[in-house]
Amino acid sequence: MTDPAVVSTDAAPAPFAGAPYSQAIIAGNLVFVSGQVGLDPATSTIVAGGIVAETQQTFANMSAILEAAGSGLDRLVKTTVFLMEMGDFGAMNETYATFVSATPPARSTVQVAKLPAGAIVEIECVALLR
Repeated sequence: MTDPAVVSTDAAPAPFAGAPYSQAIIAGNLVFVSGQVGLDPATSTIVAGGIVAETQQTFANMSAILEAAGSGLDRLVKTTVFLMEMGDFGAMNETYATFVSATPPARSTVQVAKLPAGAIVEIECVALLR
Protein backbone atom coordinates (compact mmCIF):
# COMPACT_ATOMS: atom_id res chain seq x y z
CA MET A 1 0.00 0.00 0.00
CA THR A 2 1.27 3.48 -0.84
CA ASP A 3 1.45 6.33 1.60
CA PRO A 4 -1.43 8.80 1.65
CA ALA A 5 -1.05 11.65 -0.86
CA VAL A 6 -2.14 15.26 -0.39
CA VAL A 7 -4.45 16.78 -3.01
CA SER A 8 -4.34 20.52 -3.61
CA THR A 9 -5.85 22.79 -6.26
CA ASP A 10 -6.23 26.54 -6.70
CA ALA A 11 -9.66 25.87 -8.26
CA ALA A 12 -11.12 25.40 -4.75
CA PRO A 13 -10.64 27.38 -1.54
CA ALA A 14 -7.38 26.75 0.29
CA PRO A 15 -7.54 25.59 3.90
CA PHE A 16 -8.29 28.47 6.26
CA ALA A 17 -5.11 30.33 7.26
CA GLY A 18 -3.05 28.27 9.64
CA ALA A 19 -5.54 25.40 9.75
CA PRO A 20 -3.78 22.03 9.80
CA TYR A 21 -5.74 20.13 7.14
CA SER A 22 -5.54 19.30 3.44
CA GLN A 23 -8.20 19.89 0.80
CA ALA A 24 -8.16 16.12 0.30
CA ILE A 25 -6.11 13.01 0.91
CA ILE A 26 -5.78 10.00 -1.37
CA ALA A 27 -5.48 6.71 0.51
CA GLY A 28 -5.56 3.51 -1.49
CA ASN A 29 -8.27 3.83 -4.14
CA LEU A 30 -10.23 6.43 -2.17
CA VAL A 31 -10.10 10.21 -1.96
CA PHE A 32 -11.27 11.87 1.25
CA VAL A 33 -12.32 15.50 0.70
CA SER A 34 -12.35 17.82 3.69
CA GLY A 35 -15.58 19.69 4.40
CA GLN A 36 -16.26 22.35 1.79
CA VAL A 37 -18.43 25.43 2.17
CA GLY A 38 -19.79 27.88 -0.38
CA LEU A 39 -16.64 29.98 -0.58
CA ASP A 40 -15.82 31.43 -3.97
CA PRO A 41 -12.14 30.50 -4.47
CA ALA A 42 -11.50 33.75 -6.36
CA THR A 43 -12.76 36.04 -3.57
CA SER A 44 -12.56 33.82 -0.46
CA THR A 45 -16.06 34.96 0.48
CA ILE A 46 -19.30 33.02 0.85
CA VAL A 47 -21.43 33.29 -2.29
CA ALA A 48 -24.66 35.26 -2.01
CA GLY A 49 -28.02 33.64 -2.63
CA GLY A 50 -28.71 31.43 0.38
CA ILE A 51 -28.83 27.67 0.63
CA VAL A 52 -29.17 26.93 -3.10
CA ALA A 53 -26.22 29.12 -4.12
CA GLU A 54 -24.06 27.88 -1.24
CA THR A 55 -24.85 24.24 -2.04
CA GLN A 56 -24.00 24.81 -5.72
CA GLN A 57 -20.68 26.46 -4.83
CA THR A 58 -19.89 23.73 -2.31
CA PHE A 59 -20.34 21.13 -5.05
CA ALA A 60 -18.22 23.21 -7.44
CA ASN A 61 -15.44 23.24 -4.84
CA MET A 62 -15.73 19.50 -4.17
CA SER A 63 -15.78 18.77 -7.90
CA ALA A 64 -12.58 20.77 -8.47
CA ILE A 65 -10.81 18.90 -5.66
CA LEU A 66 -12.06 15.52 -6.85
CA GLU A 67 -10.92 16.27 -10.41
CA ALA A 68 -7.47 17.27 -9.11
CA ALA A 69 -7.35 13.92 -7.32
CA GLY A 70 -8.31 11.92 -10.40
CA SER A 71 -11.93 11.35 -9.42
CA GLY A 72 -15.24 13.14 -9.85
CA LEU A 73 -18.72 13.62 -8.49
CA ASP A 74 -19.81 10.51 -10.39
CA ARG A 75 -17.46 8.48 -8.14
CA LEU A 76 -18.94 9.59 -4.78
CA VAL A 77 -19.53 6.82 -2.25
CA LYS A 78 -20.30 8.81 0.94
CA THR A 79 -21.14 12.38 1.86
CA THR A 80 -21.88 14.16 5.10
CA VAL A 81 -23.93 17.35 4.98
CA PHE A 82 -23.81 19.84 7.83
CA LEU A 83 -26.66 22.39 7.93
CA MET A 84 -27.08 25.42 10.15
CA GLU A 85 -30.87 25.07 9.86
CA MET A 86 -32.70 21.81 9.17
CA GLY A 87 -35.38 24.02 7.61
CA ASP A 88 -32.97 24.35 4.63
CA PHE A 89 -32.99 20.58 4.10
CA GLY A 90 -35.55 20.57 1.27
CA ALA A 91 -33.82 23.21 -0.85
CA MET A 92 -30.38 21.73 -0.15
CA ASN A 93 -31.67 18.26 -1.03
CA GLU A 94 -33.16 19.41 -4.37
CA THR A 95 -29.90 21.15 -5.29
CA TYR A 96 -27.80 18.19 -4.05
CA ALA A 97 -29.81 15.83 -6.29
CA THR A 98 -28.70 17.75 -9.41
CA PHE A 99 -25.04 16.92 -8.68
CA VAL A 100 -25.19 13.22 -7.84
CA SER A 101 -25.66 10.27 -10.18
CA ALA A 102 -28.70 8.03 -10.55
CA THR A 103 -27.04 5.88 -7.87
CA PRO A 104 -26.52 8.51 -5.17
CA PRO A 105 -23.88 8.02 -2.48
CA ALA A 106 -24.61 7.08 1.10
CA ARG A 107 -25.26 10.26 3.08
CA SER A 108 -25.71 11.64 6.56
CA THR A 109 -27.19 15.08 7.23
CA VAL A 110 -26.92 16.82 10.58
CA GLN A 111 -27.76 20.24 11.98
CA VAL A 112 -24.87 22.09 13.61
CA ALA A 113 -24.53 25.19 15.76
CA LYS A 114 -21.99 27.01 13.59
CA LEU A 115 -19.94 26.60 10.40
CA PRO A 116 -16.73 28.28 9.19
CA ALA A 117 -16.87 31.70 7.49
CA GLY A 118 -20.56 32.14 8.29
CA ALA A 119 -21.57 29.34 5.91
CA ILE A 120 -24.99 27.72 6.19
CA VAL A 121 -23.99 24.41 4.59
CA GLU A 122 -20.82 22.31 4.57
CA ILE A 123 -20.31 19.00 2.78
CA GLU A 124 -17.49 16.47 3.05
CA CYS A 125 -17.16 13.42 0.85
CA VAL A 126 -15.39 10.18 0.04
CA ALA A 127 -15.03 9.05 -3.58
CA LEU A 128 -13.38 6.30 -5.58
CA LEU A 129 -10.45 7.14 -7.81
CA ARG A 130 -10.87 6.54 -11.53
